[in-house]
Amino acid sequence: MKTVRFGIVGLGLMGREFASAAARWCHLPDMQVRPEIVAICNRSAAKFDWFTDNFPSITQVTHDYRELLTNPDVDVVYIAVPHDLHEPMYCDTIRAGKHLMGEKPFGIDQAANDAIRACMAQHPNVFVRCVTQFAFYPPVQRIGAMIDAGDFGRLIEVNAGFLHCSDLNPDKPINWKRTLAHNGAYGCMGDLGMHICHIPFRAGWRPRNVRAVLGDIITERPDGSGGMAPCETWDNATLLCETADTDGRTFPMTLKTFRIAPGHTNSWYLEIVGTRGGARFSTRSPKRLDLFRYDGGEQRWQHADVGHEMAFKSITGGIFGASFSEVFMQMWAAFLTELTGSRVPNRFAACATADETALSHRLFTAALQSQETAGTVAVGGV
Repeated sequence: MKTVRFGIVGLGLMGREFASAAARWCHLPDMQVRPEIVAICNRSAAKFDWFTDNFPSITQVTHDYRELLTNPDVDVVYIAVPHDLHEPMYCDTIRAGKHLMGEKPFGIDQAANDAIRACMAQHPNVFVRCVTQFAFYPPVQRIGAMIDAGDFGRLIEVNAGFLHCSDLNPDKPINWKRTLAHNGAYGCMGDLGMHICHIPFRAGWRPRNVRAVLGDIITERPDGSGGMAPCETWDNATLLCETADTDGRTFPMTLKTFRIAPGHTNSWYLEIVGTRGGARFSTRSPKRLDLFRYDGGEQRWQHADVGHEMAFKSITGGIFGASFSEVFMQMWAAFLTELTGSRVPNRFAACATADETALSHRLFTAALQSQETAGTVAVGGV
């Protein structure tokens, strides 16, 4: 089995999640390539011990990501840091000849995203992808197969969203995601948006214009020092897009990214409705897939329980449901499969590309303009 050696920059929630996936790689028995963590980087030393205690393969521990980039033992770098650091860190990584898995939104704004992609164009041998794991839930893989089979007919509407509830608490201390300097003007769209755009964009559906309604619901939070600090970024966003399918026929697509959605704990959903069929899925019920098929007879929605039908074979029995950790591992299997020149099982079993992140930036930039003007704004480049 081929081993690909990783460095991780940013040892927070997602850095630990990737390390855990690497430790459980035997869960995927048909993989011909595996990740090995050899280097870690974080500004604070507090998180080093968990990694070094659990991964004896780690030979480099540093506070400076530039030191990690000079390590000849590192093949790929996974970077999970605040948005303002994306452009310098991603570009430095690409220039160093290291393959890259980067967190969304792939740059704090459209200019930063453009700079990252320009750097990629200058180093075409470097493999680069963006994190987004929700496509790998088994019901979503079924939806992808329905798209490819033309089961929906002409599209009537598409709805997708990502909903949180923890920010409903006004006493929750402020963090970097509430600051323009670190999160950027997109607010919740930059943090959550690529996750819900991945499937529509991969299907070839392109938003032509957008009318956005953005919400700044909690305007200040405790600053951790006894005072209050202003919340500078958008909490919630609703985007209504006139969207074109691959034949140029238009339909409404509604995208929601809510940090304040009472009762939702990280709920990702997708609904597609067409003249011949429909499908609905939410991570609130990760095995359930609602389906609609119309052949001229009775019109009705039904639901099916979808078991462990993973894109990349797992040792888990088919009767069990998939967890977040498992679909996150599936995403990494897709990354390593493409990195090593093999084909993924289908086009929806692949990570988001830099070009798809560029479309998301054009959409979110237009959404900001729409909010400012209270009007519909064309999505540039579409």
